Amino acid sequence: MDPIIAACVSVVRSNHQIIRRRARMRRLLAMCSQIDVPIYATPSSIVPPWERYLDQTQDLRRDYRLTRTTIQALMDLLRREKTHGWGQEMEILMVLYWLAHGLSYRLVSNAFEMPRSTVCDLVHRVCDAILTLLDRVIGFPLPEQCPEIRSGFQHLAGSPAFGRCAGAIGVCHIPIKASHPGAAPDYLNRKRFHSILLQGICDSTGKLLDIFVGYPGSVPELKVLKNSPVFVGGIYPPSGYFIVGDGGYPCINAPIALLTPYHKSLQGSLEACFNARHAKACVIEKAFGMMKARWRGVFFKALEVSTTFAPKVAAVCAILHNLAVTNGDSVDPAVEEPWPSLDPPPPEGEGAKGGLLLRQEVAEQVSASQHWPLHFKDHDYD
Repeated sequence: MDPIIAACVSVVRSNHQIIRRRARMRRLLAMCSQIDVPIYATPSSIVPPWERYLDQTQDLRRDYRLTRTTIQALMDLLRREKTHGWGQEMEILMVLYWLAHGLSYRLVSNAFEMPRSTVCDLVHRVCDAILTLLDRVIGFPLPEQCPEIRSGFQHLAGSPAFGRCAGAIGVCHIPIKASHPGAAPDYLNRKRFHSILLQGICDSTGKLLDIFVGYPGSVPELKVLKNSPVFVGGIYPPSGYFIVGDGGYPCINAPIALLTPYHKSLQGSLEACFNARHAKACVIEKAFGMMKARWRGVFFKALEVSTTFAPKVAAVCAILHNLAVTNGDSVDPAVEEPWPSLDPPPPEGEGAKGGLLLRQEVAEQVSASQHWPLHFKDHDYD
């Protein structure tokens, strides 16, 4: 037979086989729909994490690092009809278990009695599904919500001068294993380990309002800020408000208003008083600390995933953090060794002079202690 004719016959036969398989699947689906049987893979009844989830009296934080209320909120947001594969509850629980136990495919495979390849596939698919919730779970407040946020920062700082504060900004290093030796130096940070950067802005409760993730660990936080959408577009804070950040940022009022502490201050001086209140309001490290305490396997050991998947894992952790905060699912922040302090970046751009004037204005308001209401004054409870 002519080779070309033989190839054509082979293609036709393959197409017929595909058509027959699809027809058999349609008949199977029709039969199952008549007897109301969902086509799910059935988990083993002796899988301990699954058993504890089914027992409504069990605390799930040991296995999944989230309360039952937070897990149910996540499942409600992701709910969709499934006609094949593992049930949605099982898939979500497996990914939460993966995050809570150091991102080990082998450990999850053994715990849930699934093939390791299945675990890997489900982790990527469920993480992508969780990422679709980003705009619904992490976002800037509506105008009518800003007074509540500024009230929270005013209470944290203990000064009405911070009644215009609308957020705290900072960066967090997430350890990774650099997969390509040639790119490894780009990910090597000041503490001499490989990482990617997560920039976040949070409110006074530690709930994230914005994240920007993916830059290599060697990139200065100022460069990350300048390339983030919130800075480029001047998106947040609203006019008349400011956000606070550490000394690694410039003190500016355009394109966003960002106040940083004074680099050098004498005890009891105007600058020192401002720095003390500023430190109380800058709670982004507390927010990162809560994330690190909940997902220790992600933030305290090098992620053994690709550098393209690592930012997705970080974003998923941020989304779950906000769901937990919203549902009152709190953890004590993890404490780690502070990063080496850097000299503040030199003032530059049109917003530099305005930022220094704004900081001076706020500092003078802080120092005017005779005008503070009694409940804003520090108390000695000893």
